[in-house]
Amino acid sequence: MADVIVESPRLEALVRPDSRVERLATGTIWAEGPVYFHEGDYLLWSDIPNDRMLRWSAREGMTVFRQPAAYTNGHTRDNQGRLVSCSHGARAVLRTEPDGRIVTLVDRYQGKRLNSPNDVVVKSDDTIWFTDPFYGIKSNREGHQAPREQAGQYVYRFDPAAGELTVVADDFEMPNGIAFSPDERLLYVADTGASERPDGPRHIRAFEVVDGRRLANGRVFAVCDAGFFDGFRLDVHGHLFTSAFDGIHVYAPDGERLGKIRIPEKVANCEFGGPEGNRLFITASSSLYAIQLTTTGAKAKR
Repeated sequence: MADVIVESPRLEALVRPDSRVERLATGTIWAEGPVYFHEGDYLLWSDIPNDRMLRWSAREGMTVFRQPAAYTNGHTRDNQGRLVSCSHGARAVLRTEPDGRIVTLVDRYQGKRLNSPNDVVVKSDDTIWFTDPFYGIKSNREGHQAPREQAGQYVYRFDPAAGELTVVADDFEMPNGIAFSPDERLLYVADTGASERPDGPRHIRAFEVVDGRRLANGRVFAVCDAGFFDGFRLDVHGHLFTSAFDGIHVYAPDGERLGKIRIPEKVANCEFGGPEGNRLFITASSSLYAIQLTTTGAKAKR
């Protein structure tokens, strides 16, 4: 069975139809949050229920990077190259300093604890945008069971220079994956409300970013027909590569689904990496996978 399912000839400009998926590592319970470090050509990702972060490189294979890891989920890097992490355990957004210290960037909104930050992206102006569903406080499996203090599940914008946290979207059931378009004019956010009720949302919404601070004109960009979307990334042309239960679904900027990259496990997230930025790393349940593309990951315009 082919690893790449072509639904539109437009897909062939992004990935060869005969490209093969490679399993790089296995042994996790729920693999999430991949983030690539080009300086050492390695990937970090989370194994949330095992409360650890893992590291993979071609030379060393899979090793444990940090354990315990505060039940971290999504990760990204800021504009200074530092690791920024969403922590279920700390109910906070954390940053790892160059000397290894872990600092809390934000853990409260209006004096009340966040739910359990899930996924995060850093804008070119250094602001940090993240989602805050309550998966990490539902039980002790992916965090610490606790009551919710916030009235809802919000999408936030945090300005580290001003120490200011604001809600940019308050109408999600379970906001999850988050990413900007290459020019940062659009913000995409997944809603995995279907994980809580069968008829809940299972889509990605697209918003216009106004003045770099607010969201407007939200619309449904894509609806998942295989479970629900979780984490995703965009390539340099604005194509969206998103997780689903049967693999990676690939969408054009106009919303047309171009095809799928089949993965034999439920996919949680993905990340562009490799020396040329054209290797897609895929975290899926028990394993880390990768596939070579003919496109590269987005780099926000500076």
